[in-house]
Amino acid sequence: MSLFVVEYTYSADTVAGRDEHRPAHREWLGELAERKTVVSSGPFADGSGAFIIVDAADAETVELLFTHDPFARNGLVAASRIVEWVPVLGEFSS
Repeated sequence: MSLFVVEYTYSADTVAGRDEHRPAHREWLGELAERKTVVSSGPFADGSGAFIIVDAADAETVELLFTHDPFARNGLVAASRIVEWVPVLGEFSS
């Protein structure tokens, strides 16, 4: 498997919707973390988005998987980016 970074960008216009759907979003991410698909996840401190590390076969798998995120299903992600990540030092390196 490979590691991928999913970067979400949020809009100030969707704060109320994200507040409403955050429990379902976190439950969905939590289930993926239990299955070791999501390695780590969290919002940016300034509220502008989030950073999610995913262990998956390829970017297409990650893209399909994240269509099921309650935030994505409810149009609460202004932009997203999926990039393969190759850590060379630290906790996530091989």
